[in-house]
Amino acid sequence: MSKTFDRLVSGIDSDGHGAYVEEHDEESNSMVINMGPVHPSTHGVLRLLLELDGETVLRCEPIIGYLHTGMEKECEDQNWRGAVTIVTRMDYLAQFANEQVYSMAVEELLGIDLPPRAVAIRCMIAELNRLSSHLVWFGTTGLDMGAMSAMFYGFREREMILDFFEMVTGLRMNNGYIIPGGVWVDLPDGWDAALEAILDVMPKRLDEYEALLNENPIFLERTSGVGVLSRDDALALGATGPIARASGVDWDLRRDMPYEGYEGVTFAVPTATSGDVYGRYRVRMAEMRETLELIRHFADNMPEGDFKNMDPKLTPPPRSELNRSMEAVIHHFKLVTQGFTVPEGETYARVESPRGELGCYIVSDGGTSPYRCHVRDPSFVNLQALGPMAQGQLIADLIATIASTDPIMGGVDR
Repeated sequence: MSKTFDRLVSGIDSDGHGAYVEEHDEESNSMVINMGPVHPSTHGVLRLLLELDGETVLRCEPIIGYLHTGMEKECEDQNWRGAVTIVTRMDYLAQFANEQVYSMAVEELLGIDLPPRAVAIRCMIAELNRLSSHLVWFGTTGLDMGAMSAMFYGFREREMILDFFEMVTGLRMNNGYIIPGGVWVDLPDGWDAALEAILDVMPKRLDEYEALLNENPIFLERTSGVGVLSRDDALALGATGPIARASGVDWDLRRDMPYEGYEGVTFAVPTATSGDVYGRYRVRMAEMRETLELIRHFADNMPEGDFKNMDPKLTPPPRSELNRSMEAVIHHFKLVTQGFTVPEGETYARVESPRGELGCYIVSDGGTSPYRCHVRDPSFVNLQALGPMAQGQLIADLIATIASTDPIMGGVDR
């Protein structure tokens, strides 16, 4: 049946035609079936090809591409500033991480520094984004296993964070807020009170979440010993983020290769050794608590000053100058329509997104648009770990395993 499985993965049927069919082998009593590509319990448009012995998974092959939008290619048709509106839509639950890593790469080629306030705002917003993303994971994971209350609770708290994003950026998602040179606008009046309300309520709500699930016998039955990924497999497959840390890989870019405002900041990196669905749950829950402390650190130490690099090559002139200076009007028009140029070269930037290492490789030919923009999305890399996780377990446990990897198919199918 393995040859049949390999043939079906490639999309070729027994007659040599392109097709995706399900087959049954009477000799081995195994069956190859499709799960998806449209399945109510998968996190996005994901197709899995499964080889089963009864209800036991012998092999599992993720097949991607059903959500492909060509966003990396689309960046080449935008100017350097306009490409932010493309990259923010890749991992749409970690939009600020996408914007941050892209902007860091462009800034590296530009050779510019950021004002301290811009750095602090970026890191604070990125950590809030980590919290909102983990709340979606918490809610959907609970729903996948029949715990509807988890969905209600997780999305209830996420609304507070999205309201804050809307207050700061004008949008709830796909914000386009972090840009090369800093952030688009400064923090509005009252931002600190709105943020304090989130920081005040979240620790108590996390206590409620853990009281609901930590010792819940049904949840433990569905997660303990399920979807195990060994430390060696995690390293061999390049897994990062909570998946790797739950398998005993003690690695976090914010601590081990600090960037922007994380230099000199002390925080704990939660890990586990079980490598199962429950271990990944405990790591993310502990990570949310550490994220709250990081948010408070950046908020309490928010510097004064500019919120972006004020180099006139990057930043349009202030509105007050447009009424009295034709040169300012021309400068503004050229920056908005054509954009700024970036010196020829290439670079790679990386950040710790909610799902692991998010990298951006940028190539410039000296023009006003990216020559090449390639994103290393952690969902794409982590998804290949689904095969080892699923092997030998029941098909009913596959749903919990998928949920624990927290894949975002917008980032996989770029």
